[in-house]
Amino acid sequence: MPGLGWDAAAEQRFDVNLSILFTELPLLERPAAAAAAGFTAVELWWPWIDSPTPERSELDALRRAIEDAGVRLTGLNFYAGQLPGPDRGALSVPGEESERFRANVEVAAEFAGSLGCGALNALYGNRVDGVDPAEQDALALENLVLAARAADGIGAILLIEALNKPESPLYPLVSAPAAVGVVDKVNAATGLDNARFLMDLYHLSMNGEDLPAVIERYTAKTGHVQIADNPGRGAPGTGSLPLEDLLDQLRKAGYDGWVGLEYKPGDRPSAEAFDWLPR
Repeated sequence: MPGLGWDAAAEQRFDVNLSILFTELPLLERPAAAAAAGFTAVELWWPWIDSPTPERSELDALRRAIEDAGVRLTGLNFYAGQLPGPDRGALSVPGEESERFRANVEVAAEFAGSLGCGALNALYGNRVDGVDPAEQDALALENLVLAARAADGIGAILLIEALNKPESPLYPLVSAPAAVGVVDKVNAATGLDNARFLMDLYHLSMNGEDLPAVIERYTAKTGHVQIADNPGRGAPGTGSLPLEDLLDQLRKAGYDGWVGLEYKPGDRPSAEAFDWLPR
């Protein structure tokens, strides 16, 4: 893997997703581990999968760990159910899960705002047997409007992500156009224009999408980018995706935001999973 070139990567801003990397460590030790590996920024899925409203002490402890490590929180997921696990979000799932998402909106926004985090990711949620998809989509729009307003309240953007159909067969947003369509609906409903596409190159490649065409078409609506190689969802160089070229194209198309490293370290410590990066 060393010597991939990655000349372009020197100009990219990479952050580490602490919900997929450094998971061999307790949550509160991961920000310092990322800093020790040379990173200045991190992102997270909602860390308390059983609780949309954790105790204040738990929120404060994570906030302190991030501040003490000297890293910046650049992205945070709203409550999304069991992730990793069977769930893919909560906001379009009627009943208790939707209520849990709503209870989380202000909690997540306040936590993100306290750390200067500028992006909140709202995973759409799976289709549910016996529920009209149109009913789920109406509920989703309602909840995404709440989330967009909460994000706007802390000066942040709301991210809407496309996942991939092979791994998330019940998730309805499994293409770039589907996710961007929801982005447009949310912006039309709020008038805030703070909803953006989360372009995860791994998920899009798993869907068989034409990645250069997606970049050309949707960079202007993109608020965050995440990467992993394919196949395998490992570090760049472990699969066959031309990630260096794709990131170069993104930058030339005007994307100057963070690139989240959302890949599995493989059977090695996470600290050893960055040998593809120029130092």
